[in-house]
Amino acid sequence: MRRLWLIFAQTVTLGLAVFFVVGTLKPEWLGKGPATAHSIVALQESAKGVAPVLVAPSYREAAKKALPSVVHIFTSQKVKTRRHPLLDDPAFRHFFGDGQEGDTPSSSGLGSGVIVSASGYILTNFHVVEAADQIEIALSDGRNLNARLVGSDPESDLAVLQISEVNGKALSLPAITLGRMDDVLVGDVTLAIGNPFGVGQTVTMGIISALGRSHLGINTFENFIQTDAAINPGNSGGALVDSQGNLIGINTAIYSRSGGSLGIGFAIPISIARNVMEQIIQTGTVTRGWIGVEAQEITIDLAESFGLPDTRGALIAGVQRGSPADAGGIKPGDILLAVDGRAVKDPQGMLDLIAGQKPGETISFQLRRQNKLLDAAVKIGKRAPQRRERE
Repeated sequence: MRRLWLIFAQTVTLGLAVFFVVGTLKPEWLGKGPATAHSIVALQESAKGVAPVLVAPSYREAAKKALPSVVHIFTSQKVKTRRHPLLDDPAFRHFFGDGQEGDTPSSSGLGSGVIVSASGYILTNFHVVEAADQIEIALSDGRNLNARLVGSDPESDLAVLQISEVNGKALSLPAITLGRMDDVLVGDVTLAIGNPFGVGQTVTMGIISALGRSHLGINTFENFIQTDAAINPGNSGGALVDSQGNLIGINTAIYSRSGGSLGIGFAIPISIARNVMEQIIQTGTVTRGWIGVEAQEITIDLAESFGLPDTRGALIAGVQRGSPADAGGIKPGDILLAVDGRAVKDPQGMLDLIAGQKPGETISFQLRRQNKLLDAAVKIGKRAPQRRERE
């Protein structure tokens, strides 16, 4: 019996030794994971057997759907020529002729646009058609048609054009399908369509790099989609579409030191573009709220000097005399925290919230004054149209 017990003990000891050696050197033989499973910190590892995310082999259907709705825009501007004083000299006119004052075709522009309605409405950038005396649209089917400017909004850099009819016949144009910004997320595949450098209709692909980009100094009102899809001069006013070919933005600007694409492009979200377009079509202009204040960002140093708990909100640096803010009791030095119950993050956010209010309505403003919270009722005024200064 003793002999059997010794044999059993030796067998168990040998088995444990083998198990230890195999578990240390070849854990996969025992069905265990790699050595990282014994990490000294908590790590999150991917599960085994998960199928990779498959990327669509082609976006031809999205491009096919959107391409006919993207147009090329050619603009021209007439420049007034002046009569030189020497032309009043008979001897000079005898040798060089009699020059006349008049308009001569001059600078021309090139951009893109998107047909958003079968009745002929086209969305584009304001800077594409700014100061244009004549606007010509080149459709994807090769037709060239004249367009008229319905209205523009320099502060959002949007404009609406229309092609009404040709030779007395109504048009039926290929209108693009509008997407929904609620469905747009960072990382989504996107296509940029336009006419870069005038080479012709071009499609580039990328992803949405960021949403809600502001503080860029491009427009007064900024809430851009950022994409790495190649956008170059001539793409302005063109379409940014999702993987289904639905319009989610109007290509507007690029960040570049060379004039070419560096993978940082900006587009105006379709939600903003649609609101501006509908106001322009209905009234010819865009109406925004205004209260007459000047605001500045709250830095960490300012927050410390004012004894503020954080940097959220906008510091009211000035109040225009007789303005809605003045009548509502807002004073310089106040911190604006909320407009109609919606939090103010910074001066740009404040501007956007106030601009979105309807003139004539009385709105509640939450303020911090000398570390005390208070509410002020302000009757919203109408923001005067402002023409954007361009260099």
